[in-house]
Amino acid sequence: MTDLPAGVPGVDVEACLAMAKSAAQPFFQGRIDRVSGLLVEAVGIPAAVGEMVRISGRDARHGPTIQAEVIGFRGSTTLLMPHGDVQGIAPSMRVTSLRTPFEVNVGTQLLGRTLDGFGQPIDGLAASIRAKLRPVRRSAPGPSERAPIVRPLQTGVRVIDGLNTLGCGQRLGIFAGSGVGKSTLLGQIARGTSADAIVVALVGERGREVQFFADEVLGAAGRSKS
Repeated sequence: MTDLPAGVPGVDVEACLAMAKSAAQPFFQGRIDRVSGLLVEAVGIPAAVGEMVRISGRDARHGPTIQAEVIGFRGSTTLLMPHGDVQGIAPSMRVTSLRTPFEVNVGTQLLGRTLDGFGQPIDGLAASIRAKLRPVRRSAPGPSERAPIVRPLQTGVRVIDGLNTLGCGQRLGIFAGSGVGKSTLLGQIARGTSADAIVVALVGERGREVQFFADEVLGAAGRSKS
């Protein structure tokens, strides 16, 4: 092995070996048999519950290309839950086993981005995010492995920091009626907290409120580390 010239990026040998091993694994492919509502049934695709598959047409003009998750079996039929719209899926479309669980990107590359429930960007910026992939379903840490709550967490809201100090690792519920300032308080905490990174999950919010929360409630300061 010789040294690379100055200015030439090195080669990630481990990544190359992982790609070679992945390419050498068996290639399994089945076909769509039936679609009922949001449930897709496929045959001829050996995959375990929780694994991901790719549904694709013969080419770009014949049906969409989307990923789906194996959620069960019915006899020799594999039941799939698509991660996308089922419109355009037709009988006999190809189903390819990806041999991986449902994974999402994690890392500092996600800071400032807005993602959908599958971890895909929906903010109109770069369509792909190059970050580390981590499985969505992971075992929770054991009780003896969890760090005790001994270090205070500064929120930037003086009345909370002074009279109701929070600790790193603590859970806190904010309960109130509509229109009284829950989102505004969350925005204040997001902008002023001493945490390195913030994850905001707008579960059940109206679609039109997502951009408002990102731009007006979080603001540039909050978005930069969220």
